[in-house]
Amino acid sequence: MKKRVSISPKGIYIILSVTLLAIVVCLIDALLHPPYFSKIPIKILFFLLIPLSYFLVNRKDLGQFKALFTFKRKGLFKALLLGSGIYLFIVGGFFLTRGFIDFSGVTKSLTQGMGITAENFVYVSLYLSLMNSFLEEFFFRGYGFITLQKYTGKGFAYLFSSFVFALYHVGMMLGMFHPAVLLLLLLGLIIGGCIFSYLNDKDGNIYTSWFVHMFANFAINTVGFVLFGIL
Repeated sequence: MKKRVSISPKGIYIILSVTLLAIVVCLIDALLHPPYFSKIPIKILFFLLIPLSYFLVNRKDLGQFKALFTFKRKGLFKALLLGSGIYLFIVGGFFLTRGFIDFSGVTKSLTQGMGITAENFVYVSLYLSLMNSFLEEFFFRGYGFITLQKYTGKGFAYLFSSFVFALYHVGMMLGMFHPAVLLLLLLGLIIGGCIFSYLNDKDGNIYTSWFVHMFANFAINTVGFVLFGIL
């Protein structure tokens, strides 16, 4: 008989805190449509504050916190290679499908819903690629996967972190794509989340997945530059 995995109070706290923040961000994006730049300081605050508060209260896990930021050169080449492949896959997929998928709703939604325009997109792209990718990796993988798996088991942590990562993006993408395309993108986010968690699981830090995430955002930004007519 398979051993049943029990979830400790620490695991429950991490699950609830990650889920609650993901749902709140999703609902704010879906219902309120705040300007993108107004969300940045609030997002930085909560994506850092929630995990840091946990580690400050649970000082026995401070070693785990330090390990998240322990750089290992052996994973760098693998991250750059995988990141380059993902960049080519996303950009190539865009150019291959733009003939029969309508992407006009993307720029319309970004401009009307978030205040992102061709004039300020370069600043948004820099934030997305460098800072936002780091925040998401620290929160969803460093806190919501590596730390969580100690209290729930690895399999559950893989699924939880990946699904909640996809949920977090739902509100932002509503109205941008046809429902079928949206479902496909969400599936891609779940798979991407599992890949990011696997990279972290192998190296024990968030750097590898952060570099790969950065390249994925570079690709999305390249698509954005094309859609806004900048490139």
